[in-house]
Order: sequence, then C-alpha cells, then structure tokens
Amino acid sequence: MADQATQPKASPIPEIHDVGFGDIFAALRAGWSDFWAAPLFGIFFSAVYVIGGWVMYLIYNEAGQTWWGIPFVVGFPLIAPFAAVGLYEVSRQMEQNEKPRWGSVLGVVFAERNRQVPWVGALIMFWFMFWVFIAHTIFALVMGLSAMAHAPDILDLFVTKQGLILLALEMGLGAVFAFVVYVVTTISLPLLLDREIDFVTAMIVSAQAVMQSFTPMLAWAFIIATLLFWGMVLGFLGLLIVMPVLGHATWHLYRRVLSK
Repeated sequence: MADQATQPKASPIPEIHDVGFGDIFAALRAGWSDFWAAPLFGIFFSAVYVIGGWVMYLIYNEAGQTWWGIPFVVGFPLIAPFAAVGLYEVSRQMEQNEKPRWGSVLGVVFAERNRQVPWVGALIMFWFMFWVFIAHTIFALVMGLSAMAHAPDILDLFVTKQGLILLALEMGLGAVFAFVVYVVTTISLPLLLDREIDFVTAMIVSAQAVMQSFTPMLAWAFIIATLLFWGMVLGFLGLLIVMPVLGHATWHLYRRVLSK
C-alpha cells in the first residue's frame, strides 16, 4: 500500500486566509527549523542550481561574454520556485511527524511527472526564455548592435552611462518578470503537490491569495528576492542555505494561507 504521505488529497478549492507579517516571519522560522532538521535534502536539491550557476559563469567567462550571464542571473528567481518541490515534500513529511527518507521524497518528486506540476514548470521555463529574449533585445538597444558581437568589459556596467542604464532596465524589468512568476507559483506549487487540482485553478488560487494579503505577500517576495540575490553574490554557495530555507518556509506559509 502506498505511503499516506505520498497521496495528495482530492478536495475542493480550499479557503484562502489572510496572512500578516507575523505569519511571514513564523514561516521563515519554520523553514529554518526544517532545514536544520534535514539539511542534506536541502543541500541536495539546491546543489543542482549552484552547480548550474557556476557552469554558466565559467562558460560565459571563458568566451569573454560575461555580459550575457546577466540575464540569467537576474532571471534566476523565475526558475527557483520549481526547484523547491522536493523541499515541500520534506516539510510535509515532517509535518506529519514522519522522518523524511530519500526513497519516499524522491519517489514523490518523480511521481509528479504524471501530475500537474510539470505544466507549471513548462510555463516557468517558457517565461524564463522569453525574459532572456527581452534582455538581449534591451542589450542591443542600449549598447548597440556592435556590442552583440564584441561585448564590452563587465566593469562598464558601473562606469559608463550605457552600462548603468542597461543594469537598471534589466533589473527593473527582471523584477517584474519574477513577480509575475511569484504571484502564480508561490501558493500553486505546494498546492499542486498537496492536493489533486488542475494547474490553472492552482495558479488562480495563488494569485488570489497574493492579492488578498498583498502587503505581507509583497514583503515575502522582497525577502525571497533579497536572499536569493545575496545567495548568488556569494559565489552561488549561499544558495545551498537560502534556497532550502525559502523552500521549506514557502510550504509553511502555504499552510497558513490555505485551509487544510
């Protein structure tokens, strides 16, 4: 018989509850507690993105095209939520007073291929690639077409007018792209893992939850972006802690937002 923890509950759309700043900080504390209780799971699921970040940097640096890494770094928050699915399962099992085991956690993550989560992942990847296209277009418009073939030095970001304009535009627009993903995924991904519900409905519920408690949820988005930024600035190594804590915390915030 399948483990009860691996069986999502078929249920109607849950009730959305208001959350406050106290709920945000309580979720963060619970996220840290979960990471500390099972750190190897967090390091495992985040290591893929740490390694990926270094691979991208080395490729662009070797090619003398460090500029092109900027859209990927700015757009990293677009794909980070999808990395947390395994962490949601770890938190769910601990919530049920079960000791997370590699077989059960990876089994649940692997089983998601036949459910709704991959649809959300596909949409996130499409949105990410669209962002990269927009970022390259901005680069060409601001720096000129000649820079597409001969990218200037990375230090030009901070010492030239064009570089500062490019940095401001890409960060500003990147924040908009990331916020759209945040609105439709911050609740929908843990919801899809936890319950049998279609991905469109789950994204609508997520957007409604964000709008219903807009100020605290906006603060949560800012916390996520800030921690991810510093995690990447620290040679991507900070993500080994930041991503698991945020992933576990998102599960606990989901529990506070939606009725069980």
